[in-house]
Amino acid sequence: MRLADFIRESTEALEALYPRREAGDIVLLVCRKRFDTDKFTHILHPELCIDETLAARDIARLLKWEPVQYVLGETEFCGRTFRVGPGALIPRPETELLVEKGREMVRGIGNPKILDLCTGSGCIAWTLFKDIPGASVCAVDISRDALDIASGQFEGPGPSFVEADILEGPPFTGRYDLLTANPPYICNSEKSAMRPNVTDYEPSTALFVPDDDPMLFYRAIARWAGLLLDGNGSGIVEINEGYGTDTAQVFIQAGLRNVLIEKDLAGKDRFVTFRR
Repeated sequence: MRLADFIRESTEALEALYPRREAGDIVLLVCRKRFDTDKFTHILHPELCIDETLAARDIARLLKWEPVQYVLGETEFCGRTFRVGPGALIPRPETELLVEKGREMVRGIGNPKILDLCTGSGCIAWTLFKDIPGASVCAVDISRDALDIASGQFEGPGPSFVEADILEGPPFTGRYDLLTANPPYICNSEKSAMRPNVTDYEPSTALFVPDDDPMLFYRAIARWAGLLLDGNGSGIVEINEGYGTDTAQVFIQAGLRNVLIEKDLAGKDRFVTFRR
């Protein structure tokens, strides 16, 4: 089968679930993984033929709303390929900005100590570990499945991973220069507006919080920050865009200073930063 025909037919099939452009991008990701092609191969080489059976199972899974990242077992984050699976949240592009801001917050600190809460796939922890010379990173999650994925991302030295419930407080002591966290922050009432590729496949414990307590995890993070950040340490957390002021107030009330709401590239409230 011609590659161009495979892309056209698969995109048309996925348009039943996704907008056309997004459907096409998903198919191109499958082609890159299964056929080692790039996004323009079918245009530059219109007669190129592929064995479509190599991707037939992928398309069948995608048509059941399974996320393409889980189908392929990987995704890109900050220029690296991360292993992903149903036990951990799929890294999002907006979280790359959290990493960028986190790097800036420890610029000039020699061998910084970093604490990453709700680490999930470990994308934040690993990126900071690899990008910041001399950094030591401790990554925490309640999910053993997530920690298994996170700890196996790369060979060689890396972050240390700890299984712990952040709602119960830290099971260890220490002083950290930076705290990062991307906790659950989507209210259960928002679930009905979300696609099945998220709600039916990604771990709900990494996504949702009770409608009557959307600040549940931020109060816990503020406690960890107060106990474990160094005297001039800083922190950054990803937030629900509808609760910027509420989230900032949690950290202000916990006695943290320089609390600011930061926007993402789309102009939405996306992070809260603070200092000890």
